Amino acid sequence: MKRINTILVIILSLAVAAESKGQKQTGNNEFITVDVIKNYSPQKKLILQDFMDVEYIALETNDNFINQGVVLDIGKELMLVKNENRINDGNIYVYNRTGKAIRKINRKGQGGEEYISIFSITLDEESEEMFINDILGKKIVVYDLYGNFKRSFKHKKGTNSQFYTDIFNYDKYHLICYDEYNEEVAFVLISKQDGRITREIKIPFKEKKFLGQIKKEGNNSQSIIGVGPGPYRSIIPFNGNWILSELSSDTVYSFLKDYSLRPFIVRTPSIHPMDPGVFLTIRLLSDRYYFMETIKNVYNWNTQDGFPKTYFMYDTKEKSFSGYTVYNGDFTTKKEIYMSATKPVNHEIESWYPLEAYKLVESYKKGELKGKLKEIAAKLDEDSNPVIMLIKHKK
Repeated sequence: MKRINTILVIILSLAVAAESKGQKQTGNNEFITVDVIKNYSPQKKLILQDFMDVEYIALETNDNFINQGVVLDIGKELMLVKNENRINDGNIYVYNRTGKAIRKINRKGQGGEEYISIFSITLDEESEEMFINDILGKKIVVYDLYGNFKRSFKHKKGTNSQFYTDIFNYDKYHLICYDEYNEEVAFVLISKQDGRITREIKIPFKEKKFLGQIKKEGNNSQSIIGVGPGPYRSIIPFNGNWILSELSSDTVYSFLKDYSLRPFIVRTPSIHPMDPGVFLTIRLLSDRYYFMETIKNVYNWNTQDGFPKTYFMYDTKEKSFSGYTVYNGDFTTKKEIYMSATKPVNHEIESWYPLEAYKLVESYKKGELKGKLKEIAAKLDEDSNPVIMLIKHKK
């Protein structure tokens, strides 16, 4: 069965927030309210570099380092990269922060010290370890930065959970994880040593909701096909805290350092009476702008088309909503950056964004580049590995 990708909901009603089932909450009036049905206009045009810092990393290309540049995690000194999930070759490409190739690791296999798949990797440079999320094996395998096995542990036991879909480095001793299929407690802190749940983060909701469609085929409807609109952000590092978005809640919360929950975004109307549901997801957070989208949970199996989306943002300075188009300021032409393609990293690096080498070479020949990006593109050829754009919070 294909994984049905759910899209996080960004929601809160204070009445629902009171049903926290034991999780401490802090109340204030700093959250925003989003009407998920409203058509937000006008359209604002923004330059990314005006509100975020940008860093480009050209991944070194050689006979042993040819890849699609899917970034797994980034630290102060290292980057971990792989190919797309559909390839599942087991390769982990280790680069330094300037893009120099260091080593390639592969421990794919069926053994106890190996992984079946690499869904994600969480890097812990302080302990010199990497945590591989093997969702096919429903386990986390821990290696040192040279690929030597250290330990492994299973995903949550004794619950109806499937596997952790998001894992981030929380602190020296813990990972923060999200299990989208858990019907009660989806967010947890777990021990880096043995996977033991050390804290449950209880987000209040009435019933579990999923964004996606399924249908049954074959004899006795034994074959199940699932489709969804793509991955979403359930955990977002932001301003030293963690933004937690649970699809089934009417609130997106900020998880604070004292383990309390504070409302961050409230949606209206509630997700629960809606049919089909209109879900809200966060795409990128900056100090000034919050980029979001709504997704309607409909799909046409005949045309294989569905999940219509509406893109908009909130301006924290003007305290207003609008549509948006964001451009890369290192192009002389209007080169749009799509917020739905950004992937969260950590508290310093909000997101990473891929730039295909052949497209950069073409833009360079047309004289469409400037600054550091132009310097990098001048040294590329069409078969080079992608250039990774890091989108960082302003210092």
